[in-house]
Amino acid sequence: MRAAVLVLALLLIVPTAAAAEDGNRGRDLFFSGCAECHGADLTGVRADPSRRGAEDKVPAGPPLLGVGELAADFYLRTGYMPLDDPDEQPRRSTPSYSERDLRALVGFIASFGGPRTPDVHPARGSTSVGLKLFVENCAGCHQVVGAGGYVTGAEAVPLDEATARQIAQAVRIGPYVMPRFSERQISDRELDSLVRYVLYAQNPRDRGGWSLEHLGPVSEGIVAWLVAGTALLLVALAIGERIR
Repeated sequence: MRAAVLVLALLLIVPTAAAAEDGNRGRDLFFSGCAECHGADLTGVRADPSRRGAEDKVPAGPPLLGVGELAADFYLRTGYMPLDDPDEQPRRSTPSYSERDLRALVGFIASFGGPRTPDVHPARGSTSVGLKLFVENCAGCHQVVGAGGYVTGAEAVPLDEATARQIAQAVRIGPYVMPRFSERQISDRELDSLVRYVLYAQNPRDRGGWSLEHLGPVSEGIVAWLVAGTALLLVALAIGERIR
């Protein structure tokens, strides 16, 4: 009986110890890599030209209190953060942390409260409904095929590498200049369809023709006219030579 109690106690202690270790690891990672720009108390840092950090750059960053697992996981897993220059637009890159460190750092930031990533199930959604939602809310910046584009003062990033989880997070966060969409604007059920369409657009089925980077009928029409015009010109030259 005592042996069973001892084993049970050990089973309870080990996860607690592991959680404590992850918590300490997350805290250490935050203070070594994030606190300079986001503040030791997570309340953010305002740019102060008189205060210089690494490489003579002025540290600055928004508060992280209340951003939760939702924003922390998105920005770190997409490589948007850490950011070398706070004035630059974040761009997708290889994450700076290992999977273990990512979990620890995200867990530390999430411990101060905030939303979690919504559960997204693309298989439950509808591609046609997702297309409609995307055209209405996203295509103006990202193009209907999710290839990205340009807006005032920023670039609407291409979505070809975004995962279902990251698409859902971006919709709820509104990273950089992208607007944030609440559940009242795009419900969780609609979010399933929106994510399903974006995943489809990453690998669309091109039946019976060239995709031409999926830029749409205008570019396809230009190419068709160029090909047809060149062919007609060659035919006209051939006929002219024969008449001579």
